[in-house]
Parts: sequence; C-alpha cells; structure tokens
Amino acid sequence: MPDSKQVILIDDEQAVRMAISQTLQLEDFQVMEFASAQGVIEKLSLDWSGVIVSDINLPGKSGLELFEDVKKIDAEIPFILITGHGDISMAVSAIRDGAYDFIEKPFSNEDFLEVVRRASEKRRLTLENRNLRLELVAQNAPGPRIIGNTPGIHRLRQALLHVADTGADILIQGETGTGKELVARYIHEHSSRRGRTFVAINCGAVPDSIMESELFGHEKGAFTDAKAQRIGKLEHANGGTLFLDEIESMPMSMQIRLLRVLEERRLERLGSNTSIDLDLRILAATKVDLKQLSEGGTFREDLYYRLNVVRVDIPPLRERKDDISLLWQHFCLVAIAQYKRESEPLSAARMHSLLSYDWPGNVRELRNLAERYVLMGEAGSFEFDQIIINENNPGVMTLPEQLERFEKTLLEQELLRQKGSIKDTMDALGLPRKTLYDKMRKYGLDKDIYKQ
Repeated sequence: MPDSKQVILIDDEQAVRMAISQTLQLEDFQVMEFASAQGVIEKLSLDWSGVIVSDINLPGKSGLELFEDVKKIDAEIPFILITGHGDISMAVSAIRDGAYDFIEKPFSNEDFLEVVRRASEKRRLTLENRNLRLELVAQNAPGPRIIGNTPGIHRLRQALLHVADTGADILIQGETGTGKELVARYIHEHSSRRGRTFVAINCGAVPDSIMESELFGHEKGAFTDAKAQRIGKLEHANGGTLFLDEIESMPMSMQIRLLRVLEERRLERLGSNTSIDLDLRILAATKVDLKQLSEGGTFREDLYYRLNVVRVDIPPLRERKDDISLLWQHFCLVAIAQYKRESEPLSAARMHSLLSYDWPGNVRELRNLAERYVLMGEAGSFEFDQIIINENNPGVMTLPEQLERFEKTLLEQELLRQKGSIKDTMDALGLPRKTLYDKMRKYGLDKDIYKQ
C-alpha cells in the first residue's frame, strides 16, 4: 500500500500556504503546494493515496470547480475545503455533492490536523478495500492462482492486477522454478484476451537453425525442406498472448526481428513479401539480469528497453518462507486429486524442516517434493533426509524467531488436519478459544483457507 500521508495543498496566499504546509509536515505529511488549481489534476490517479486541501477562492479555476474535476478521476479522493465566512453555504453544498469536509477561517491547527488525519485514514482504508476486492475477484476467477500471503507475493499480485488488462508488453524476471509461466498465464487470464490463444515458447529449447521459422513461419519453398506453408508462433498468437520464456537465449539475429515486430506489430513469413498485421501481447521472461547482458553486448540494448516498459519481479521461495505451508497444502491437494491417492498431512516437525530449507529450485522443487510425498510418503522421498540435514544450519534466525515459526507451523498443520474447525483445533492443541484466536491473528491465519 502506498504512503497515504500525502496532501495536496492549494491556496493563493503564500504566507497561509507556508504556515499550513509547515503544520502538516510537523505531523509527517508529505505536502505538494500549489498557488492555483493549475497542475493539480496531473498529479492524481485512481491509486493516488492522499488528501486534497483547497481554498474555495482561487485565481482562475475555483476550488469548487477543481473538486468537480477531481471527482471525474476518483470520487473517493477526500477533498477538504477552506472557507471564509461568506463561503459556508457553498461548502455545505459541496459536502452534499461528496466533498469530505470544510474548515472555516480562522481555524486552530489541532482542529485542522484532526480533519486531515481522519481524511487520510479514510483514503487508506478506501484503497485497501478496493485492492482487497480486486484480489478477491482475481483469486476466485477461473484459471491459475498466485498463492501466498507474504508481502512479496502481495506486492506481486497488486502489480499484476494493475497491468494485466492494460495490453502492455511485460518483462517477467525471476529465478528458475519461481513460476514465470504461471505469472504469464495469470496475466493472460485476467486480461481482455483471456478467450484468445495463449502461446508459449521456450527460446532456450529451440535450436537456432529453426528459430526464425518457429517464430515467423515460412512459405512453401522458402528453403530446401519447406514443403508446406507454416504458421509461426507470432502469427498463431494473433489476437492473444505470446509468452517468450528464457528470452535471454534468443539469437541476436532474432532479437533484431523481434524488436521490429514489437515496434510495428507486423511480420513477414520467411519467403514472403506480404506483411501481416498483428494484434498480440508479448510477455517475455528471464532468469538473468538483461540489463547486464545488454551492457556486455550479448543482448540487444534497444530490445531490453523495449521489453522493460513494464517489469514484474517474482520473489524466490527463500524470501517467502511463510508461504511454504500454504503452498505445500495446495500442491498435495492437487496431487491427491490427480493421482487419486490418500495422503496424511505432514507432521509439524517435518514442516519445520521444510521451512528451514533454502529451496534452490524454488516453488517447482517444493511442488515436486509434494507430489512424491503423496505418491510415496516420507519413506520414499529421500529429499526429506537432505532437507533435515539443512535444518541443523538454520542460517541467521534467532531462537525466538525459530520458536515462532515452529508455533505457526504447528497451528497451520492442526487447522489443516481439523479442516478449519476452531473447536476441534482448540481441543487438539489444548488452547482456550481466545488464545487460539490471538495466535491466529498474530500469524495472519484464516480458518477458511484450511477448509476442504
């Protein structure tokens, strides 16, 4: 959530503006000052997190006229009016039209700050609820889900919700196994292209000799073995989304041609002189720093900057260990359904071992271990022994941190075993209801997640 302690202050009297600004800054508000309404609208957006304080009487456009313009961008941005005695009836009318409040001159600093604090908190809650509603819709929609409650994953989901339906090309960066293709499919499924084709190609798995034909297609007779016309991946994805995984592996000659397609949204099949118009979105993924590659001359700098207009970063699993229990539960349930097998919930001690492991293979490694656990149990999954060895070197976690993680793991496992039942979990752990609720609140646990 962006910082909500922002204020746009508009007053044409410099001394008044300076005094109010200093009052706000002493309360840690970030203040943007304006002597008139000019330039204010350009600072606003649907996710702007602040409050507007404006005098009614301004040179040029009045405060009331500015208020009407602000409502067109977002009617829920708190707008506070500063009024003289003769302006009160206008201010009351503005409140009926949606203004947050008005303050009559002269006013005390404390009264003024109280109004701004309440307005700022209201804006924070508005944006928080708006984002939660978006997340709820996205998480309940059909298609891939991005599972996790850690800050890094929350930021990732928020970023994707903002860009998914914009149509912009996106660069996805993350280590091997973090779920770059899952993120790409999530973007596609939450865009207006969801009913059209999603085409994925791994640039590192296609030999250089056939990369051009694979991407751009060819006409019959374009080269010796071209016995029939072939539609390339770019054309096949027309109207939909093309996902280019391991974009760093693309040959330099193909990077030049891809850049032209990105800029012109047109292509020519190999052996053809006819241009084909394209309406597609390109999502590119990489596990390395493309900027470093471009500086080293192994990746085209102009293509890097063209792809990097919008970039999303996927955190590695070692930076989101509090999501491991939830991910494990999800992967086990998927494997149980896929292989039609029964499986016992993992013991708290074993889960603690998983939380102490660094997961070099990221989410893919965790998913594979969960599948083997469902198929073979602990005895048949030798990786558990390797993970337990790692538990003896838990890194920089302090003893209280390790104890808290173990306690959280124990609660999660019991909630899962009791299918989210508070009463059964209380009985199993020997905890009073209030204590259980306090601990669930402390660790951000929601009983509904564990219902099956």
